[in-house]
Amino acid sequence: MTHEVYVTNKIMRFENNALHEVSDHIATEFPLTIYINNEEFATIVCTPEYMEELIIGFLASEGIIRKFSDIENFHLDDSKGLCHITLSHAIHSIHANHSKRLISSCCGKSRQFYFVNDMQTSKVSTTDKTITPEEVIRMKQHLQNESKAFQVTGGLHNAAISDGGNFYIHRTDIGRHNAMDKLYGYCILNRIPIKDKILIFSGRISSEILIKASKIGVGIILSKSAPTDLAIKLADDLNITAIGFIRDDSFNVYSHPKRLIT
Repeated sequence: MTHEVYVTNKIMRFENNALHEVSDHIATEFPLTIYINNEEFATIVCTPEYMEELIIGFLASEGIIRKFSDIENFHLDDSKGLCHITLSHAIHSIHANHSKRLISSCCGKSRQFYFVNDMQTSKVSTTDKTITPEEVIRMKQHLQNESKAFQVTGGLHNAAISDGGNFYIHRTDIGRHNAMDKLYGYCILNRIPIKDKILIFSGRISSEILIKASKIGVGIILSKSAPTDLAIKLADDLNITAIGFIRDDSFNVYSHPKRLIT
């Protein structure tokens, strides 16, 4: 079933000191519930496109699966917003830690994690990928040019994954994590190596976004917005180069500048 990414509504707009009725494009919000081994696992509120990629990427980033072959049966009924999955293994221990807060200092892993599952599924980057200033600016501009649904609605997040050359995949969602999970799911389904890829993101680099990037496995993340202090600490710990505030011909490098070749 095909769902619309956005719908058209009649709204009242205040302009020129008066109210006028106009048509406006509104981003679609769609609930998608995932059942694993006949047990309800999670409901994701998302933009209803590329939902198979979203589910696969979400399960991989949460440590539920490591590869697509961990799934024995996958049935998505997108008309009802339901997905039933049978795994080759039980998920009791992972399910128990899914939202359990981490309090200990966790020696051997970053002290900045606040959920047990994040600590268990995040990866320290081992990539030797490098990037030039020209590539940073070009990829950020490419993301903006591809963000058609955002330009229409103003209510969506955009993310892309690229090798800096011919490979470029762009995804959009009302949820910033969802957009990144769709990229991860695409790479898993198409068996595309991620280690040498670059993540381009439209929003702020928060700690959650940095953790998501580490789960995906990239070593470089670009954004037109700023990071948080916790995101920078995590980027330092996880060997990720975080670049933000990309504006025209300038940007800031917040961690591991060794990958920027000037």
